[in-house]
Amino acid sequence: MRQGWRWFGPEAPVTLDEVRQVGATDVVSALHEVPIGAVWTQAAVEARRDLIETTPPGRVPLRWSVVESIPIPDAVKRTGAEARGEIESWIASLESVAKAGIGVVCYNFMPVVDWCRTELDHVIETGATAMRFDIETFAAFELHILERPGAERDYTDGERARARTRFEAMGEREVADLTRNIASALPGSTTEPMTIPGFRDRLAQYGGVDAARLRRHLVEFLQAVAPAAEALGVKLTLHPDDPPRPLFGLPRVASTAEDYAALFEAVPSSANGMCLCTGSLGVRPENDLPAIARRFSDRIHFAHLRNTRREADPRTFHESAHLDGDTDMVAVLRELVAEDRRRERGQTIVFRSDHGHRMLDDLAKEVTPGYPATGRMRGLAELRGVLHALGHPPEGTWARPGP
Repeated sequence: MRQGWRWFGPEAPVTLDEVRQVGATDVVSALHEVPIGAVWTQAAVEARRDLIETTPPGRVPLRWSVVESIPIPDAVKRTGAEARGEIESWIASLESVAKAGIGVVCYNFMPVVDWCRTELDHVIETGATAMRFDIETFAAFELHILERPGAERDYTDGERARARTRFEAMGEREVADLTRNIASALPGSTTEPMTIPGFRDRLAQYGGVDAARLRRHLVEFLQAVAPAAEALGVKLTLHPDDPPRPLFGLPRVASTAEDYAALFEAVPSSANGMCLCTGSLGVRPENDLPAIARRFSDRIHFAHLRNTRREADPRTFHESAHLDGDTDMVAVLRELVAEDRRRERGQTIVFRSDHGHRMLDDLAKEVTPGYPATGRMRGLAELRGVLHALGHPPEGTWARPGP
């Protein structure tokens, strides 16, 4: 297995030398500056690749091995195959990625909002901070800030009463922070920032899109792009919904093992794969992560290894330390190692630690929410230790072959 690290580009607080220092060999990145739906040019992709991979003398070489993500335009999620122009542009970006020698693309199919949290710096018992999704605070946002039509039907009388009490206790600053966290696109999101009126408008555009229709649109998208990916030698890896359940009255269709099974049956192409995000899937108690890793082992080409802990109301959760949450990470890694050993050298699974705690000197620094250096370094070190204990230490340095 190969140790990846998400890097947000030249302006990111974490430098490429710091990526080397934490022990990662593979970079997970994207052209975040390109507008959603615009084509990634080959020149732009190669320039970013060269920035990552052109190693100063004496430095450990890095490889840009995973693109996360080429955003899928909203029109594709709402209309499926009818969004021909948007799908063709996505394939053009995929071609640029493949020509640059990058073999894995991660993407998601979450409508309107990407990953969602109500708190970015929830103080935990160590004094570090973690991201958190609190269902009561989320309900307060839906019912009293966004004022989504019909939202009251998704909550019981007691839940609505608690949400009102929660909202009435918020000051202006907390309302603004909560709105920014939910509506203004978290780092790495493949959605764009929204105002509250814009948010309502986007939700309205999904009128009539239920789970069956959204799944059909995902299948239509893959039926169009998977043959191109297969011909180009690129693996497409679908990231799970985060949280893995409907939000804002919208369906989500990558939340369970059966969601993925249906997708692989509908589009059996070898390019149609999975990003195993243990944190996202682990929020649902019924998702057995080791079993999912075993069942879909040959479809897993990329893994986000992080952990979450459900609270008294299991819809509320926070990011835990990588080995301390509800998911048995050792058991998951055992399954990934078994699959990794079956593959030829050069086809190993890239994994990255994800959503580390904000801790130590990162508490006093400006950091990318969810992606502080120290917390992710701790997680990567823990995962690396497990791999050594399993007799499968991560692969080391890598050099791109010559022409």
